[in-house]
Amino acid sequence: MKLLHLSDLHLGKRVNEFSMLEDQAYILQQILKITEEERPDAVLIAGDIYDKSVPPAEAVQLFDDFLYQLSKGGHQVFLISGNHDSPERLSFGGRLMDRSGIHIAPVYHGHVEPVTLTDRYGELELYLLPFLKPAHVRRFFPDREITSYTDAVRTAVEEMKPDKTRRNVLVTHQFVTGASRCDSEELSVGGTDNVDASVFDAFDYVALGHIHGPQNVGSGRIRYCGTPLKYSFSEVSHKKSVTVAEIGEKTEEEGAKLSVRTRPLEPLHDLREIRGTYMELTDRSFYQNGEESREDYLHVTLTDEEDVPDAMARLRIIYPNLMRLDYDNRRTRAGAAPVEETESEQKSPLELFAEFYERQNNGPMSEEQRNFAEGLIEKIWEDER
Repeated sequence: MKLLHLSDLHLGKRVNEFSMLEDQAYILQQILKITEEERPDAVLIAGDIYDKSVPPAEAVQLFDDFLYQLSKGGHQVFLISGNHDSPERLSFGGRLMDRSGIHIAPVYHGHVEPVTLTDRYGELELYLLPFLKPAHVRRFFPDREITSYTDAVRTAVEEMKPDKTRRNVLVTHQFVTGASRCDSEELSVGGTDNVDASVFDAFDYVALGHIHGPQNVGSGRIRYCGTPLKYSFSEVSHKKSVTVAEIGEKTEEEGAKLSVRTRPLEPLHDLREIRGTYMELTDRSFYQNGEESREDYLHVTLTDEEDVPDAMARLRIIYPNLMRLDYDNRRTRAGAAPVEETESEQKSPLELFAEFYERQNNGPMSEEQRNFAEGLIEKIWEDER
């Protein structure tokens, strides 16, 4: 069984106020070409289709065309909602689309019915589990103690009752403990969104979304395919790709045979970092051998000791997609932010609020206050999406 694994398209996203729609349309065409070359049994899209729960019309049109092209090519597509998506909006018309080979996970209602696929090795059960929070699951299992993301996903998986003697594949969108994050990903409000990998023991392949860097968690059996494009400068070193997973025969002694490989993706505009003095970066010899790279999305670090007047506008004459500009010199190094401020960027909103409360009140929040603050922040975030 050959599976093409995608996730985190984030259609409609803006990076440093630059729209990514043109780049996303370009990369989706590459994915369509790869799909035609690979002819997978199923295309899996593991959430965060859009960047916002109410996406712009252009993003919806782009995804509509992508699905149409996949369906026209005779491909079976299985997709779920991620934490950036509205599961209600994304699943609209899903039952009608089933007939066209587009299978969308419904809003979670306490039960997940697998889709059975068949190849020369027999049947394979495919489960679609959208992004879940503990509150999403708790309402359907009031007798279970569900306080963490691990509790929530474990409960949802146990309810599926996957048969370990059969080949099982799960498509889901969560942060699995041990995965490496980057700046463009959204930290949970409480910083407790980790899901233990042990909850996926019954599955022969877990197609994950949520983390932007392609990586395995423990083994190739649990995998993040990553985003098809770079969405922050923390991803500069990433090699973007789509994942192709092939699942062979399953035996009681060895389990299912699994082969995982990637197909590289080449962006319309790369996202890069360059540094040097203003004179160096504007010298034609610096860029004349790579004219096309002038169109890349750039983070420029100037090493001049004196600020260059109107440097951003002047550099954009040469580098039109300059996104960010800063300086690295004696002055900026002397006034660098202390470690504590840098570390705060990695803290969740609840952790930052708890520190602020403690400074203001000379004591930590009570458990009741902490739970109230977490719920309030969750509600604000949901309302803003």
